[in-house]
Amino acid sequence: MTGSLAASFASSPRTEWEAALAALTRDELLALEYDWRFWARPAQLPPPGEWTAWLVMAGRGYGKTRTGAEFVRQEIEAGRSGRAALVGPTAADARDVMVEGESGIIAISPPWMRPTYEPSKRRLTWPNGAVGTLYSADEPDRLRGPQHDLAWCDEIATWRYPEAYDQLMFGLRLGLRPRVIATTTPKPTELVRRLVADPTCIVTTGRTVENAPNLAPVFLSHVVARYQGTRLGRQELDAELLEDIPGALWTLGLIEQTRLPLRALRDVALARVVVAIDPNVTSGADADEAGIVAVARGAGPCPCGGKDCAYVLEDASGDFGPAEWARKAIALYHRRRADRIVAEANNGGELVELQLRVLDPNVSYTAVHAARGKFTRAEPVEALYEQSRVHHAGHFPEMEDQMTRFVPNDGQPSPGRLDALVWAVTELMLDDDGGLLDFYGAQLEARAASPSPTTEPSHAWPHA
Repeated sequence: MTGSLAASFASSPRTEWEAALAALTRDELLALEYDWRFWARPAQLPPPGEWTAWLVMAGRGYGKTRTGAEFVRQEIEAGRSGRAALVGPTAADARDVMVEGESGIIAISPPWMRPTYEPSKRRLTWPNGAVGTLYSADEPDRLRGPQHDLAWCDEIATWRYPEAYDQLMFGLRLGLRPRVIATTTPKPTELVRRLVADPTCIVTTGRTVENAPNLAPVFLSHVVARYQGTRLGRQELDAELLEDIPGALWTLGLIEQTRLPLRALRDVALARVVVAIDPNVTSGADADEAGIVAVARGAGPCPCGGKDCAYVLEDASGDFGPAEWARKAIALYHRRRADRIVAEANNGGELVELQLRVLDPNVSYTAVHAARGKFTRAEPVEALYEQSRVHHAGHFPEMEDQMTRFVPNDGQPSPGRLDALVWAVTELMLDDDGGLLDFYGAQLEARAASPSPTTEPSHAWPHA
């Protein structure tokens, strides 16, 4: 653990630390195992001085949960707290992460001071008589009556009701020095902004890579490497509190609130799948990206509560030359069992269709023409996001980066991924005037325009 006493100890000559450990008794070794001051990085330890609130705003995998659990344990073991509030975004989060999780209170407590957990009563009871009660931030009124001298608020940036924090603070009035620790990945919510601006709140920030020795290598090589440098990565990994870009059509908050996990979509019936291409006609270092995006339209109820929504399935865009983007698009078309490929024909004209039909003469293809500017085309698609009619089935960091940075006439390179997304959603959901297509009318129109397949395309989850 870089920066911890343990890391300094381990960096000394092997003979020295082996001798030091050998000199300890069994009880001393056990005590050392649970000594958080020894294992923690300095930023994970409580700040000095007189403070009321401590906000730990850090990246995924930084060790926020461990920091919160250890702070609660330290205050209770020292006798400074006898009644603690443990508030998660939901009741399940409080139970599964804060109490029963791998870095939760039960796991990090030593055998001689491990609390008894009574799930039915939402209560932890320590051997010294201290009590911790679990609360859900989804139920602010439950925090109106109880009083506490200590509170741990986890992932406050995801709390739906900021008033839950206010109600908690009204009840934080026991003891000589009541304190609250809030642990979260940063998002520019009203509550997070308020805490950051509060002079009585100490703010600690930290990046995911600070805890690299304790993270799985595959997480570092795949997840961190993929998101590093994107806007989403700056927020989720580097713990930057990103404000929305003035004039941008999309915000991270809008995309996040409409995102649906793949597991929620397994039983959703898909009516159509479209692969859209925003092609380039040159290759090389100065060429624009080729946008290649697959989007589906549902055939019935959506997990969001609506119906006939669109789902962004895959972003296969990249720095490809014409031959390569054609291969990528055809492969995606077959892998997703798509009905059609649509591609912007303004740039390249007949070349786009020629490149595709060389690889698959029978591909169902439609050329689309940009009669309006990018921003004008994108506005009705963004409106569908506002209406929760478009959902990202997973995370697409590069595309979402383009979406949240897209400001008209800013001189930036053409956003190929965003353009492909707009073409795909437009084909599935919008008519020529930007209005919502009638679902059944769109189905009949698609069948009439298709090259008469013998069977309907089979759209099923999951497609790799």
